[in-house]
Amino acid sequence: MWEVFWVFLRLGLTSFGGPVAHLAYFREAFVERRKWLSERAYADLMALCQFLPGPASSQVGMALGLHRAGPGGLFAAWFAFTLPSAVLMIAFAYGVAAAGDLSDAGWINGLKAAAVAVVAHAVLGMAKSMTPDAPRATIAALAAIIVLLAPHPAVLVGAIALSGVIGLIWLRPQQQTSTEADTLHVRIPRPVAVACLVLFGALLAGLPGLVALTQHSGLTLADTFYRAGSLVFGGGHVVLPLLQAETVHPGLVDADSFLAGYGAAQALPGPLFTFAAFLGASAETDTTGVLGAVIAVVAIFLPGGLLLVGCLSFWEQLRSNRVARRAMDGFNAGVVGILAAALYTPVFTEGVLQVGIEALVVAIAAFIALSSWKIPAWAVVIAAGLLGWIVL
Repeated sequence: MWEVFWVFLRLGLTSFGGPVAHLAYFREAFVERRKWLSERAYADLMALCQFLPGPASSQVGMALGLHRAGPGGLFAAWFAFTLPSAVLMIAFAYGVAAAGDLSDAGWINGLKAAAVAVVAHAVLGMAKSMTPDAPRATIAALAAIIVLLAPHPAVLVGAIALSGVIGLIWLRPQQQTSTEADTLHVRIPRPVAVACLVLFGALLAGLPGLVALTQHSGLTLADTFYRAGSLVFGGGHVVLPLLQAETVHPGLVDADSFLAGYGAAQALPGPLFTFAAFLGASAETDTTGVLGAVIAVVAIFLPGGLLLVGCLSFWEQLRSNRVARRAMDGFNAGVVGILAAALYTPVFTEGVLQVGIEALVVAIAAFIALSSWKIPAWAVVIAAGLLGWIVL
């Protein structure tokens, strides 16, 4: 469990670039470097988390912690990955870390360029194993085209589903010998999994009623952020419109504060869902400050965690079925295509096109450091940030 904690704490301090980049950092850390699981198992896990509501990259992290160290590992992975950005968001809400507009800071641009390299490295690595032939490459390309032409969360989920259907109809099962690394060791009793799914639904349906009965400000915050975490697919920037509707429109947070917090969240590593910490700490209610931030962060991540634990044991059984495996191969090819689309937008467009040719130079250097020199991603990120501070 402590191994999981320290690895994810390092990732929480250095994983810039949003959820797509986080998945690439995870792949480098746990598939390539530490060999905790295989490429195939990691791709399966990503496909599942893209289907579930909540923060996809954080859910993948929770599952990796669960796979490595059981329930304690799940909590350690989530807590360590979330803690750095949550603390900084609370500090920003109190005005301690007020630093003005960071959107065009050189070191931020360097970190964005590093994210381009990390995601490109992950896409190429996954393509080699997940799309080794023409049919799978075609499915990946189709998924990328769909998402590029219609960049909407619902379209993303639909593209993965379509990839699975095509895989079920068209693909032949790959002749693979399953290894220990292909197995996700979830160790969750079936009654516990069912209880998590029931609790997810009970909280989603019951919290509004409790708020209406008690009018308690803490429950109001919990209901607001639990609903946001329950109804958003893919996480990241997708949650922002819903958070704005749930906090600005009812008057919990004013519009200027919301935009200021969002700007700060762009400059931080770790999951963007920790923006909830800023909103909870800034809420104009009786429950505010650190307590409000803790309630908001726990509430927004809780539904994704409950769904993950509820579905993982069923998922592991399903992915070992030969018929389902054809659909899974299609899902995996679709995930590669979606990551390739995300490599262009928003990762490349924001990290290079909006900055300039200097950012492309930093991205190329970072890619060579990762792919050829095998330098750890966290070291590449730090170096890119320093280089961006000097030249961008």
